[in-house]
Amino acid sequence: MKLDTVGGIAPSFASSLAAELRQAAAQAPDKPFIRMMNGEWTYRQVDSASDRLAAGLQAQGVRRGDNVSLLLPNCIEFALLWFALAKLGAVTAPVNTAFRGQVLSDAVNLVQSKLMLAHASLYPQLAEVRATLTHVAQYIIVGGDAEADCQSWDTLQAHGAAPLAPPDIGFAELCLLLYTSGTTGRSKAAMIPHRFVLGQAALTIQGLGLTADDVLYCPYPMFHLDAAVMTIAPALLLRGVAAIGERFSVTRYWDEMRELKATVFDFMGATITMLWKQPPSAQDRNHPARLGWGVPLPAWAPEFEARFGCRLVELYGLTEAGAMIFTPQDAPRRVGSCGKPIGPFEVRLQDEDGFEVPVGQAGELVIRAREPSLIMHGYYGMPDASLSAFRDLWFHTGDLLRQDNEGWLYFVGRRKDIVRRRGENISAAEVEMVIEQHPDVLECAVIGVPSELTEEEVMACVVLRADTPPDAAELSAFCSTRMARFMLPRYIRFLPGLPKTPTDKVEKFRLQNEGISADSWDREKNQGAMK
Repeated sequence: MKLDTVGGIAPSFASSLAAELRQAAAQAPDKPFIRMMNGEWTYRQVDSASDRLAAGLQAQGVRRGDNVSLLLPNCIEFALLWFALAKLGAVTAPVNTAFRGQVLSDAVNLVQSKLMLAHASLYPQLAEVRATLTHVAQYIIVGGDAEADCQSWDTLQAHGAAPLAPPDIGFAELCLLLYTSGTTGRSKAAMIPHRFVLGQAALTIQGLGLTADDVLYCPYPMFHLDAAVMTIAPALLLRGVAAIGERFSVTRYWDEMRELKATVFDFMGATITMLWKQPPSAQDRNHPARLGWGVPLPAWAPEFEARFGCRLVELYGLTEAGAMIFTPQDAPRRVGSCGKPIGPFEVRLQDEDGFEVPVGQAGELVIRAREPSLIMHGYYGMPDASLSAFRDLWFHTGDLLRQDNEGWLYFVGRRKDIVRRRGENISAAEVEMVIEQHPDVLECAVIGVPSELTEEEVMACVVLRADTPPDAAELSAFCSTRMARFMLPRYIRFLPGLPKTPTDKVEKFRLQNEGISADSWDREKNQGAMK
């Protein structure tokens, strides 16, 4: 049975992100739009500041359809640049700030950006790979002094108040390139059009029951879907407030929520567990939050709600298609379920041959939209990967779900060869690529193993070259200078060989069945720090 959703997205928003911002600035000019710990910006201020930046970017040669890479932490400049580029019809390509080495180089080269804006604090990791960046011709430094051969942020402020002849942007034109980990190779860049952003914002409002009085809080990176598309964009449609934290901190979380006056927040399995494990305090209910949304929802969710005085809601979403499965707000929670589909989508569960599976049986979730540009347009520069993802005219999520007799869906697992650690989708292939650069490593297989914080931890199963003594600490140190911190394997296990099929493919399921063995080296225990 096909899991058709009902209803569509009413065309109550503008055709582009830029047009929606201009309307909001005209309708609610003095209302707060973006709130951070270091300041607050109204709709008029964001509109006028992004106009100035658009003019500066245009003077730097940015044109309609150009990709511009950002290597920025959570800061107001990130949001202003996103809107400024949207006003030019250009595409924002934000890079994960933890990327470094070959992973960083590959990500920037993939999208062929000629201009890159980087924060001064992140420039050292960019400097390491500048020689390998094949398309970038200009660098602009944000939040500090310009480095040699780079321009300063002030460069963008000196060219008038508005871009020349701003184009009339269509809803199907690209707005974002969001990186998502691949199943067997390097990270891919999902091509996100304007209508995806605004349509997903409308679905988020509908699915979570958000109102104009809500302050939407997100402490996660702005280069992720959660902060940009599911926090800033819904606030824009509501003429509400997007409260963006600098980063997640378990000790500062509730203080920041209070300071930013947040009424709605999003969580990840690891972060909600960290908050739950903090000692009870008389301040636990001293906050304005009424609702938290995220995935996965822990079994102790009712106890969390009672302690902190707010409701937790589970949903299902992914970078390439956004969220289209939400727990109904007017129905009792079903343990383990991420809810029911909403919006103008067809979704179904199918087996490996493409046939729908019976109710109660796990199958891959596949999706297609009944309205244009509500799902990504494909992966930038990767036509084969795009065709594979959209085979048989369905977008294949790679995720296994099951359905009950009343249409509620339950997440089961992933077909994709990724590890989800504390909100990050980590490509096993990318971690393996770095580890195999070590001169003593013959081959390795990276898998996900259960974490006490829910989700998974990264485990590397490594085969060394003959007569090489195992040294897990040294291998971990080698990795720490060549990959993002969140990608670092927590566990390292040395093996004489990897289990393989007759066609020489690694049977990772055997390694996962063995799990964390007695001979597995634990980085957290050996280095005494929570990473």
